[in-house]
Amino acid sequence: MSAFGSALNYLAGQLRQIGLFIALIAIIIFFQVATDGITLKPINVSNLIVQNSYILILAVGMVMVIIAGHIDLSVGSVVAFVGAMSGVMITQWNIPWWVAIILCLILGALVGMWQGFWIAYFGIPAFIVTLAGMLTFRGLTQITLQNQQISPFPTEFRALGSGFLPDLGGGTSFLEPLTVALGVLATLLLVAQAVRSRVARKKYNVEDEPLSWFLIKLVFTAALILLITYLLASYRGTPIVLIVLGVLTVAYSAVMARSVFGRHVYALGGNLNAAALSGVKTKRVTFQLFVNMGVISALAGLVFTAQLNLANPKAGDGFELDAIAAVFIGGAAVTGGIGTVTGAIIGGLIIGILNNGMSILGVGTEYQQLIKGLVLLAAVAFDVYNKRRSGGR
Repeated sequence: MSAFGSALNYLAGQLRQIGLFIALIAIIIFFQVATDGITLKPINVSNLIVQNSYILILAVGMVMVIIAGHIDLSVGSVVAFVGAMSGVMITQWNIPWWVAIILCLILGALVGMWQGFWIAYFGIPAFIVTLAGMLTFRGLTQITLQNQQISPFPTEFRALGSGFLPDLGGGTSFLEPLTVALGVLATLLLVAQAVRSRVARKKYNVEDEPLSWFLIKLVFTAALILLITYLLASYRGTPIVLIVLGVLTVAYSAVMARSVFGRHVYALGGNLNAAALSGVKTKRVTFQLFVNMGVISALAGLVFTAQLNLANPKAGDGFELDAIAAVFIGGAAVTGGIGTVTGAIIGGLIIGILNNGMSILGVGTEYQQLIKGLVLLAAVAFDVYNKRRSGGR
């Protein structure tokens, strides 16, 4: 078979991932034209990252839960509950802000342990347990805050949600130096890791990606990182929450791709009975997944509260739906067993860009909900079509 034919066959097998990137690029180009260039203005790109950070953080944890064949409907309420507790700890109990952050992450783990116990060891479906959690933690939020808002928070705490890394140029340089350095370093590390992985796959004869496509994908990804770096460096530099999100994405991508735990999560979603028969401790893995989801939800709650500088009883409404939509738009299978952390991040960005672009264009919230619903349906329909085309059920 010719190199061209081999490349076409490979691309046909990677239709899901390729379609996701094409959709993201198409949406960006559309709104860039429709908004007369506002979409890719440095200030808008920075705001886009900051304003969608908590949904992207939730998507990192949610994709793992969905890959394992479960779902978590409680994350929005947990975000609100943790935000409420952080407000009480910092403003009423006078606990140092950094101690409050640690305590809130521990609280998130306890929430995850509570829900994980009923799901993993008592055998109640995750849908029911987390639906009960959605109601329970929303109620606890209102009790904690006594239906009042708490504000303000210390400047150091607020930096977690809306702060930036220090400007090493003193505000006088054309591009903020630290952001440029971080962007270039990230690009070099990406290229080195991609080349090393390809060499390793070649060594063990498991490489099926054509060289031409590998180079195109690598160049495009590197160019995208450098473009974002330029835009951020042209405004105020790197948002602190972007560093948090980057660390989460890299760490959890490595866990899901290379660790035993990650393989067990995929095994659970692929075939639960087969996973149990092959020696996977399914109950323990499920329990750990929900503990992790609790911690991730707590982190999202801290980021959201810090960004608003406000603990609000209504915080987190609908966050679970946005996180779940991001995961499915990002290529996760409804039946479990398929999905990636980076795909969930891209799905979250698609939702964020849709929200941002439609808001700039003055589209009403009712039409925004309609369009996002149709996008989610199209993504799931595409997944089902792909399975049928490849002979799956």
